[in-house]
Amino acid sequence: MRHLTPRELQQRLSDTATPPTLLDVREPWEFNLCHIAGSELIPMGQISQALERYQQTQEIVVICHHGIRSRHVAYYLEHAGFNNIINLEGGVERWAREIDPTMTRY
Repeated sequence: MRHLTPRELQQRLSDTATPPTLLDVREPWEFNLCHIAGSELIPMGQISQALERYQQTQEIVVICHHGIRSRHVAYYLEHAGFNNIINLEGGVERWAREIDPTMTRY
């Protein structure tokens, strides 16, 4: 698993024609409060039922509130055979502080 800071992810998103999949693993109420544009919501408890949506070589950035749940999901995905997984360090909280100060924080 790799790790990206919000600034590194922002740069990665702006520098590539093929952006990574942004997988938000928070709960729907959290996602509705705030999320990074382009993120897909699959709550942590539903990841095992959603694995077939993704290819094991697909670049996936896993996102949560502070980076803890996303790290657990990233480990799970790696154990399931995915080999291009990235955890967003600090989650949407750090993204809001460093990249988008207009984002709702909770």
